Amino acid sequence: MRICLVSDTWSPDINGVAHTLGRLSSELERRGVALQLVRPRPTARTVPRAEGIEAELRVRGLALPGYREVRIGLPAGRAIQRLWRQQRPQAIYLATQGPLGWSALRIARRLGIPVISGWHTNFDQYCRDYGLPWLAPLVLRRLRQFHNRTAATLVPTHAQARELFEQGFANVRVMARGIDGERFSPAHRDSPLRAAWGSDAHRPVALYVGRLAPEKNLALLRDTFSAMLAARPDLTLVVVGDGPGRTSLERALPQAHFTGFIDRESLIRHYASADLFVFPSLSETWGNVVLEAMASGLAVVAFRHAAGAELIDHDHNGLSLAPDDAAGFQAAAVALCQQPARYARLGRAARERALAYRWPAIADTFLSTLTQPLEIDDEAAPPCRV
Repeated sequence: MRICLVSDTWSPDINGVAHTLGRLSSELERRGVALQLVRPRPTARTVPRAEGIEAELRVRGLALPGYREVRIGLPAGRAIQRLWRQQRPQAIYLATQGPLGWSALRIARRLGIPVISGWHTNFDQYCRDYGLPWLAPLVLRRLRQFHNRTAATLVPTHAQARELFEQGFANVRVMARGIDGERFSPAHRDSPLRAAWGSDAHRPVALYVGRLAPEKNLALLRDTFSAMLAARPDLTLVVVGDGPGRTSLERALPQAHFTGFIDRESLIRHYASADLFVFPSLSETWGNVVLEAMASGLAVVAFRHAAGAELIDHDHNGLSLAPDDAAGFQAAAVALCQQPARYARLGRAARERALAYRWPAIADTFLSTLTQPLEIDDEAAPPCRV
């Protein structure tokens, strides 16, 4: 079988979409699936071709203002059509919904190739986060038009599936995200790293991993970390990630260790060397970092949203707060950092829960969804599956 992946982002980009596609492609390659990739041309000319990909088409891209590392692929209908006429895929997965995705969708429909789409980013929510709430309904309408032209839309959580179905999205199906439980594991706890942070076995470390941008609810992260430090002055704060909000956050939290973006092996050690994971974001479709933290044995404080809703049973394997309860979120984190036996218990249960999400099973769901349109036409596709 040959599958073409179309995406605005791919490794070495650091984001959830690129990470998910990288893990999926590795699993598909193991199964003998031939893969094609269509993506924007990276800014750095030295970026090598993607590993395990039979054919890679790089098209013109445009950097987003203020986010030079984020590139949007431009329409490339002729090049895509040429590729698919020469090496016709049996199915196409559209991971992003920009101009490149629309271009690929038009060519696929013209050639009669089944198309599945993925919902990886809440673009309508981003409009609100960046001060453009009036644009959100227009963006949502355009997204609905895009996804309803595909045979199915894969979303990471049951709550997301229900929400989109209620907003008029058809053929919505759930595909969660996976974890490598051997790599993300408490076994990688690094005492010298904790010592470098000024901590030891008895002084807790609170960690945040993610982009430092407005959509990540950084004001609540700042206030929560400040309150935790006031309640427990020996607490170590570690912030992994970068973005336009870093400078103001560094000013507000001068005691915290800011690492910027780090490589995967360092990230694994950072997770395993912390004790608590604080994640106030409400913009995720899933939140890979929540699953990574849980697999690493951390007690997670998150909102009952995306992975936080799907994975966390409150006070059993983490703390999950109502999305509108910012005060409760802060109070929960403050209380937890003062209760070592409790956060150790939550961390152990968190790892057990995380290990149920393995990439081979996720790839099975992906493949079964991709192959179903080969047997049915778009009009006969089943409704939302939640």
